[in-house]
Amino acid sequence: MAHLRHQALQSIRQYAAPFAMPVPFKSSERFAENVFNKKAMREFLSPEIYEALNEAIDQGHGISSEIARQVANGMKNWAMAKGATHYTHWFQPLTGSTAEKHDSFFSLNNDGEAIEAFSGGALVQQEPDASSFPSGGIRNTFEARGYTAWDPSSPAFVLESPAGKTLCIPTIFVSYTGESLDYKSPLLKSLAAVEKAGVAVCQYFDKNITRVFPTLGVEQEYFLVDSALFDARPDLVLSGRTLFGHGAARGQQLEDHYFGTIPERVHTFMVDLENEAYRLGIPLKTRHNEVAPGQFECAPLFEEINLAVDHNQLLMDLMEKLSKRHGLTVLLHEKPFAGVNGSGKHNNWSLGTNTGKNLLSPGKTPKSNLMFLTFFVNAIKAFHDHADLIRASIASAGNDHRLGANEAPPAIMSAFLGDQLSRVLDEIEKGKLDKDQVEVRSLMHQIKAIPEILLDNTDRNRTSPFAFTGNKFELRAVGSASNCAAAMTVLNAAMAQSLTAFKTEVDKAIGDGESREGALLKVLQKYIKASKKIRFEGNGYGEEWQKEAAKRGLSNYRTTPEALDAMVSKSTVQLFEKMGVYTEREIEARHEIMLENYIKKLQIESRVVGELSLTQIVPAAMTYQQRCLENLRLQKELGITAKSTASLKVLAETIGQHIAAMVEQTEKMRLARKKANEIESTRTRAQVYCEQVKPYLESIRDHADRLEILVDNELWPLPKYRELLFLK
Repeated sequence: MAHLRHQALQSIRQYAAPFAMPVPFKSSERFAENVFNKKAMREFLSPEIYEALNEAIDQGHGISSEIARQVANGMKNWAMAKGATHYTHWFQPLTGSTAEKHDSFFSLNNDGEAIEAFSGGALVQQEPDASSFPSGGIRNTFEARGYTAWDPSSPAFVLESPAGKTLCIPTIFVSYTGESLDYKSPLLKSLAAVEKAGVAVCQYFDKNITRVFPTLGVEQEYFLVDSALFDARPDLVLSGRTLFGHGAARGQQLEDHYFGTIPERVHTFMVDLENEAYRLGIPLKTRHNEVAPGQFECAPLFEEINLAVDHNQLLMDLMEKLSKRHGLTVLLHEKPFAGVNGSGKHNNWSLGTNTGKNLLSPGKTPKSNLMFLTFFVNAIKAFHDHADLIRASIASAGNDHRLGANEAPPAIMSAFLGDQLSRVLDEIEKGKLDKDQVEVRSLMHQIKAIPEILLDNTDRNRTSPFAFTGNKFELRAVGSASNCAAAMTVLNAAMAQSLTAFKTEVDKAIGDGESREGALLKVLQKYIKASKKIRFEGNGYGEEWQKEAAKRGLSNYRTTPEALDAMVSKSTVQLFEKMGVYTEREIEARHEIMLENYIKKLQIESRVVGELSLTQIVPAAMTYQQRCLENLRLQKELGITAKSTASLKVLAETIGQHIAAMVEQTEKMRLARKKANEIESTRTRAQVYCEQVKPYLESIRDHADRLEILVDNELWPLPKYRELLFLK
């Protein structure tokens, strides 16, 4: 199969010029032109329906069938004016990707005449097969019914392809019995919980605040490889990462790729991506080279979290489709290449209000800073109380390879605040709050210094999973291929629970005679003390931190199976049920799905390693070994007894040892996999795959990678790291 590698390399050498540069346009003029936003609604809906729809969205009211009917008609007319012929409910099942079933606007009237139609019922609800998507046992094979339901808070959009245009309607996905089978519906429930709890706390400070909503900015990291080389790597095609590959002599050690000049082919792709993203209302702002060769990043402006999640999922779809136009393939796996940086999503999370206030932005007065401190401390407390669950929410087979190295945060969950804010919290913690309020006034005097806090008042800590960065928290642990709604749902629910408990305690203190400010500070002091062990300012990679974290009682779950146990703990069930986000059955189903996904990923990788070992790598190595032995035989026939003969013999023997080890371990891996597959318990099966199958992937790879630097380059069947990482 070595010829595939050389054909791929030849196709790159014949590449003479970049693909045609996309026609640039003024982004502000074409932004969201393919989105059924307020501008489009005003044009295609009557004023009465427009107002009714927006009121329902803003206040969370139900939408009547008559409003739905008229919205559907206006949406259809808008989409058809754009050239759309079909519509689909666009949803996010628990596969991690998006899903869509296209239906045509084409219909027949009562007289059998062809017409274009789109009813209110078709807008509001569709019926995909629920048992064909991951359900964790909620739906059996013979129980097919499930529903997608329109999410009016996320605008519909028209998606273009060379074959045509389709109206896409963002929806939730639930089972026939009402359980959520997607990422969006629990996210929406968590947003409702945060809003209710957040508004109640905001009333201490500003009666004009009637809405609180999380915001999100997702920094998306990814790799690009030449499509011809990608196609010649079955491991990349089937598993998303290189299961073999000796490190290139030059990787990222020169630190010259980060923020470097963007390669021309990549720049062309980025411009194309941005153009299409703008038209779909995705507010991309930043593009740059990342640390590893072949690695890049894009990032949008902040948006309300529901829309931000939808846009990130849509962006990943766009990246994968558009890269093909440029002879490139996007890799979204968390660790596609060993020995260099992995890829993640940096989730920049904050809380906004209807008054335009960022609740995690320090203010200029003691009152506004007390408000900031209230939400800041509650965020830390929320992270502290459910750190294990947050670790579970970002667990995956791919992320296990990434966490703890090359600028990815470790598996130990900690929060970085920076020196200045840490000192502020320490001062509050040490304050003595007596009933006569003297100490409260003294403490408030100290708090008057808080207006000196500025944005970016401290350095950033790349090893912290949850770092405060001036006016937001950055959750850096989410994997690049993940749907970030999972982690954000947990964070929102945890924040809602913390704020709810906070208000209960403050109200009690006020009822006991404390002033409002004194009560707020008294409970904040308690929360600061209770969450102190999660705070860490140093190097998350250091061995000292692992020891210190263990002393503090912090968990260090290095693998997905053990991390996922937190999903079904008593505290998790209580959190989600109390906040109205998941039922216990839904929690158990997600736990089952994530374990099954982990098992299947390792199963696929194991099978690919076995096949490539026995059908490509071992044959190539045997061919080269045969050449060595033939050369050795000829030298002996000629009477050559120099050191070269001895060295050649050692080389042939070394190759033979690696071949024998690969063949032996591949068979052992197959037997271990077969044994694991017979285990009924999903949790136990996942653990066995982790402990007894996964180690073979590394040991077999080690022998193959050693062979890669011994075998003739012309015989090696797989594109090498030096060819994959450095785009030509």
